[in-house]
Amino acid sequence: MSYSLGTLEELPKDYVQSLADLSLAPLWPALRTVLPHDFPTRSTKPFAWRYKQIRSHLMRAGELTPIEKAERRVLVLCNPGLGLDKLIATPTIYAGLQLILPGETAEAHRHTPSAIRFVIEGDGGYTIVNGEKCPMEKGDLILTPSGTWHEHWHAGKNPVVWLDALDLPVIYALEHSYVIEGKRQAANNAPDRSQTAYRRAGLVPYGSLGKRREDYPLIRFPWREVRQSLVDLASGSGAKDPVHLAYVNPETGAECLPILGFSAQLLRPGEEVAPPRRSSSSILHVIEGRGVSEIDGTTIEWDESDTVAIPTHAQVRHRNTGDKPVFVFHVDDAPLHRKLGVYEEH
Repeated sequence: MSYSLGTLEELPKDYVQSLADLSLAPLWPALRTVLPHDFPTRSTKPFAWRYKQIRSHLMRAGELTPIEKAERRVLVLCNPGLGLDKLIATPTIYAGLQLILPGETAEAHRHTPSAIRFVIEGDGGYTIVNGEKCPMEKGDLILTPSGTWHEHWHAGKNPVVWLDALDLPVIYALEHSYVIEGKRQAANNAPDRSQTAYRRAGLVPYGSLGKRREDYPLIRFPWREVRQSLVDLASGSGAKDPVHLAYVNPETGAECLPILGFSAQLLRPGEEVAPPRRSSSSILHVIEGRGVSEIDGTTIEWDESDTVAIPTHAQVRHRNTGDKPVFVFHVDDAPLHRKLGVYEEH
């Protein structure tokens, strides 16, 4: 059926005003804005934040603003299609680059949004999550689920930088976003559970069998082990098989967090991958290597430590343009889409 919807201009002005006075609005003039035919309306732009350009500004932030005045010293990755005021990389993903300098402490707090830290550079940093001390090494993924106490420390000599990713836009839209400040935690001096209880895939503490599974049994995913797993998977896969691993709860096999999902991918030298067109939005962070992405016809070159925004329903191709393997980290909102029953692949 083909027809034209009525417009606001076709309605008498006194009628429109009488509706507005009652906090009412007619749907039909705006129906295609919120419910377009065949394909969603998108404002998110394919975009790359280049670490080599950003790093000096991040270091200057360390000179300009002491940690005591920042609480968390972060430069937010703002998608140009969504505006600087929104503070979001995609409609559901907040992302920022956080800096902590030697000797600094980012005091303990907890908040309703869930967050992750993905380490970009530096050594000697660590995060304490509900009393569990997690070292921060390049490429490590550290979870801070909703409501967990967390604080950051730096006992090394050089700046430590990591990528923050939060489901903040979703929680904020629910009018449920807030933070509570707390006292410094008494850190457990034992190795974190990534080094003890959950060191190998397919193995969990025997005592967990038959019990209610933990929501977040594993907080830290060391990059050295994830990287080796990707290399091993590549060696046992066909040349055209994608080398892509998901981060999951080791006791349930489900995604680590309720709203955002995480995965790591290896691209062989010269390899090009074209994943299905997915309803979820995502960001891609480059751990090692260089390459190029085609996102809805936009060509974006990327290098180590760059971060790329990918809109919903995007047609995507990624290609390794170097002579060494490329390793990338993905953040997406597919878990939320699945829970809502709206996830699609084409």
